[in-house]
Amino acid sequence: MPPAGVGSLTISVQGIDNTGHLLTDGSAVGGLSTSLSLFVEAEYAITDRLSISGGLPYVGAKWTDPLAPPPFVPYLPVDQCHCWHAGLQDFSFSARYNALNAGGFALTPSISVGVPSHDYNFRGEAVIGRDLKETRLAVDVGQRLDRISPKLSVQGRYSYAIVERVLDIPNDRSNVTLDAAFQFTRKFGAHGFTTWQRTHGGLRFGGMGSLQPPGEVNTGERLLQHDRLLRDNNFRAGGGVSYLLPKVDLFASYVAYLSGTDSHLGRALTGGISWPFELGR
Repeated sequence: MPPAGVGSLTISVQGIDNTGHLLTDGSAVGGLSTSLSLFVEAEYAITDRLSISGGLPYVGAKWTDPLAPPPFVPYLPVDQCHCWHAGLQDFSFSARYNALNAGGFALTPSISVGVPSHDYNFRGEAVIGRDLKETRLAVDVGQRLDRISPKLSVQGRYSYAIVERVLDIPNDRSNVTLDAAFQFTRKFGAHGFTTWQRTHGGLRFGGMGSLQPPGEVNTGERLLQHDRLLRDNNFRAGGGVSYLLPKVDLFASYVAYLSGTDSHLGRALTGGISWPFELGR
């Protein structure tokens, strides 16, 4: 947590390469798409314990598969043109409070909200988001492992997202992240992480087993809304690096989508730059 009066402006770019759809039984079917996003976020520490932040991404997406989807996957006009669709996505606002920081251990709960910046299209693969409001409650814990090395630390995060209901179908989710970091020098560090997502509710699309496609997407209303209502459970892993320059911080990370159900296969690459600043000093 930065000291009071200190903040940062961060600009990051992320590219996501989706290489297939995962059905309810975990089997994969075709479907290639690409998205690029530019995210701008500002954070400011009101006190030594309390900080607030806000951000907004600009997202572009494109269906890149030369083949049509399987018969049970809708092929929508937004995908048929194989062209880019872009726009502002969701405003995000958050507050976090460092409740405990002693002996190399830190405990920081937080709350954040996401609000669509406008009423955008959510049907198809080449769309910028799900167009849903959500509130996220999270807690971060971290421990410096001085007994092994003062340069080594581990941290974990749990968040629960309360997502706007559509067709009265619950679609909340839990996310868990475990991270291990090593600070090689004062300026250069690296970390590796794993993350799980579990959706509480949602719709199952079916697979190769007893629940055949379209599974629970079995009405016209559900078909229209299924892109933002699927029970997306997934497991991912990745790593990243950071480097401190005299006036800015640089960072980059890579994550691979390893397994899941009613989700996507693929990978994401993120890079960015952060400018620290001070107010009232």
